[in-house]
Order: sequence, then structure tokens, then C-alpha cells
Amino acid sequence: MRQLRADHRTMALMLVVPCLLIGLLAWVLDGSPLFDRFVASLLGVFPFVVMFIVTSIATLRGRTSGTLERLLTTPLGKADFLVGYAVAFGVVAVVQAVIATAFSIWVAGLDVAGSVVVLVVVAAVNAVVGTFLGLLASAFARTEFQAVQFMPAFVLPQFLLCGLIVRRDSMPQVLQWVSDLLPLSYAVDGMQEVAASTGLRDVGVDVVILIAFS
Repeated sequence: MRQLRADHRTMALMLVVPCLLIGLLAWVLDGSPLFDRFVASLLGVFPFVVMFIVTSIATLRGRTSGTLERLLTTPLGKADFLVGYAVAFGVVAVVQAVIATAFSIWVAGLDVAGSVVVLVVVAAVNAVVGTFLGLLASAFARTEFQAVQFMPAFVLPQFLLCGLIVRRDSMPQVLQWVSDLLPLSYAVDGMQEVAASTGLRDVGVDVVILIAFS
């Protein structure tokens, strides 16, 4: 957490950039009924993507810089290392979700039929999923450049199949099956259901599935 706090550019990427992108979208879609649909979905996509990038690179940096080797000469175990990173980035993920959701509702004018608290919970769970996928990707990368290269492999297919661009039930059957295996599909479903409903019942299954992916 101290390392993140000292890295102002990373903090800006995690906490400020999602709000700027949502604000830009609100400006582009000003007065359009598409605004509520897209912004509610992107509240699930942005935390997922940003936390994936930051977590994968930061974890890999700790390994390539020798920090991990020095830590493992102490009584600290590998599980302690992973849980420590997960908790630290998980806290930041929750903060990011709260800020992005508050900005969307009270600044950008997002109209949410459901509970704002539930919206924040789903956004935070999405960010945590991105955090754990970032930890997974960092295990396969040897350099920070390789970690960035994993983003198209891990994230772009999910972005195309999650239902943000085309409704999942209108896709070819094979793509629907693939979409059912991707966490971002449930992230977008959950955010859209909260934006259109009034409680946690409709999104409970999506949240459970996202936690299982984590």
C-alpha cells in the first residue's frame, strides 16, 4: 500500500482515469438513452481492466526487481505474498469502484433504478476479479512488456463477448457458450441488472459466479 501511495501515476490510472473516461462518454452521449446502458456496463468493465493491468505489472515488477526473492528468504511464504498483494490491490479496487460509481451517479448523471449500494458492491467485485486475473497473468509473464501483451489475450475477447457491444442472446450459439465461461460477461450482466432493477435478487447469481472466478 505504501508503494502504491508513492506511485502517483499508478494511483491516477486507477482512481482518476475511469472517471475521466466515464465523463467523456457522458459528454459524447449527452441526452441519449444509450448513456445509462453503456455507463452501467462500463462500471463493470473499467475496474476489471484497470486492476488487471496494474496488478499484473506491479506483481511482476516485484519478481523481476528481486523483491520477491528477498521476501522469500524470510519466514514469509508464497501464499502470504499472494494474499498480501491481493488484499492491498483489493482495497484499492473497492476504493476505485466507490469513486467511479459516485462520479457516474452524482456528476455524470447516471440513472440507476436499483440500489446504489448494490451497484458499488458489483463494481467492487468486478475490480477484485480483475485483480486476481492480473495476479494469474503475472505468473506467465517474464517482463512488464509481456504482462501488457497479455491484456489482449485475457481482456479483449471478454470485452467483445460480454454483451456490451452486442447482446449475448443474439450471438451465434457457439459464442454464447464461450461467453458463459468468461467472468466479464457476468460483470456486465450484473451492472445492467442493478441499473434496471431494485434489489440484489437479480444480481446475486452473477456476484456468486464472479466470486467463484476470483
